[in-house]
Amino acid sequence: MNKKLRELLEKINSTKAQILALTNEGKIEEAKALKEGDLKDLQDEFDIIKDLMGDEPVNVATQAIPAVNTLPGTKPVETHDAVHEFAEAARRGFRSNLMQEGGQDGSNGGYTVPEDIQTQINQFKEANFSLRTLVNVDTVKTNKGARTYQTKAQAPGFRKVDENGKIQEVAGPTFTRVPYVIEDYAGYIPVTNDLLKDTDANLTAVIVDWIGRNSLKTDNTEILAILQSKGETKLDDWKGIKKEINVTLGQAYRSAAVIVTNDDGLNYLDTLEDLNHRPLLNPNPTEPNAVQLRVGATVVPIAVIPNNVLASGNIYAKTSDVALVDGKTYYTRTGSGTAESPYVYTAVANPVVGDIGTYYEVTHVKYPFIMGDLKEAVTIFDRQQTEIMSSNVASVTGYNAFEQDGTLFRAKVRADYKEVDEDAWVNGCIEVPVGE
Repeated sequence: MNKKLRELLEKINSTKAQILALTNEGKIEEAKALKEGDLKDLQDEFDIIKDLMGDEPVNVATQAIPAVNTLPGTKPVETHDAVHEFAEAARRGFRSNLMQEGGQDGSNGGYTVPEDIQTQINQFKEANFSLRTLVNVDTVKTNKGARTYQTKAQAPGFRKVDENGKIQEVAGPTFTRVPYVIEDYAGYIPVTNDLLKDTDANLTAVIVDWIGRNSLKTDNTEILAILQSKGETKLDDWKGIKKEINVTLGQAYRSAAVIVTNDDGLNYLDTLEDLNHRPLLNPNPTEPNAVQLRVGATVVPIAVIPNNVLASGNIYAKTSDVALVDGKTYYTRTGSGTAESPYVYTAVANPVVGDIGTYYEVTHVKYPFIMGDLKEAVTIFDRQQTEIMSSNVASVTGYNAFEQDGTLFRAKVRADYKEVDEDAWVNGCIEVPVGE
């Protein structure tokens, strides 16, 4: 940050301190005038210069405000700079447990990320596509437990009772019990000691970005594993999507249904038109960046996941006894096609023309279409706890912290991912011939 911005930032913090002092003295009108006058002008000047100069972004709200003297008998204003405190903890090797939340005593030697930094991690995940936003998240405070959910069974209705007849029992709601056991998900990152000496904002941003990116990947992987664990339903075309939403999901889940697909699936939907040549895929008028699909009388929102997160599948067939086509990709196959040894197809760089029968080629591409009320389908039991440890002497594959003058940070997040209602979603796919 340049000298001018630093001076303005000091004036902003000093003015904030004056406003707090006036507030503690009961001089509300004076505090309000100072806030709407000098503080606003200083903040506007700071923002304009920062935007024009393209300087390092600074979150003024996180800057520490010096404690101010108050009248006798009043409580001093407490200050807090989460970024600075977190960066200092990193430089100390995350050995201090003074900031641990939830009454943690640090007996395991780890450092629990404080709430302010955890919020930044969560904001990072929300800014990028995460399946977490589509499922139910249950924040828990214990490592083991269970939740009771009411199933969406149809009510049988009352039965006719004759005069002086007995009233028959009517089946009540049914419930399912879902246990959870919090699991640890961990990884590590090497950080140079030069970075540890960098600014508080830069050091904190690197760690927050790393934890956020890997937490996001963990969420998406675990949620997709549940959604794709159900057998695939082959859909002939977009009318199959319509049927699954209207009939299979039905009234119980249709109103809150969403269609999850990837970039390939979005491109397929974007080619669909009705009989009047109007596109079936339309932007959401309330969210211009979002799209939705008209399914009869129902409009279903589309959640698009990148291909590298939710990949399309291939359907392979043995090559026929004809000459191989130049430029086309062919594959060899290993495995027995069982769960223990699934087929693995490997591209062949230079296929031998005479060995036609030993190769495979892709005949169709499977576009994924996962449909349903995913908040009913899946719950994340989130411990809301990220722990970090570090070492400047540890060694892992390909990196020795001591020899390479660095520090290894190991982060651990805690959660459990559970299927709750198996009727709430359909794991569908549309097979499209290659070249169409």
